Amino acid sequence: MLVTTTPTIEGHKVVRYIGLVTGETIIGANLFRDLFANIRDIVGGRSGSYEQVLREAKDTALNELQQYALALGANAVIGVDLDYETVGNGGSMLMVTASGTAVVIEQLPG
Repeated sequence: MLVTTTPTIEGHKVVRYIGLVTGETIIGANLFRDLFANIRDIVGGRSGSYEQVLREAKDTALNELQQYALALGANAVIGVDLDYETVGNGGSMLMVTASGTAVVIEQLPG
């Protein structure tokens, strides 16, 4: 399934707009990851553990969005937007939301 942040897919005609689809995930950050991220903040550098959690959350939200679109009969999702928010006590959890428009695009021969 094609998934894009753009409102169109070059070379493909949208033949049917199905509607809004979303995918959400909430993932917790654990104590050890927080501890090592705080150390990273002090000495500088990137937090690989948090980056991995962000990637996993994004991938989960996008996968859920695609499954929802597929169930509605779509073969593409256009105009995808990703939002990241912290939720829970003291922002202890990360919420990633993916939203877009499920469409049916004309398949090109070949």
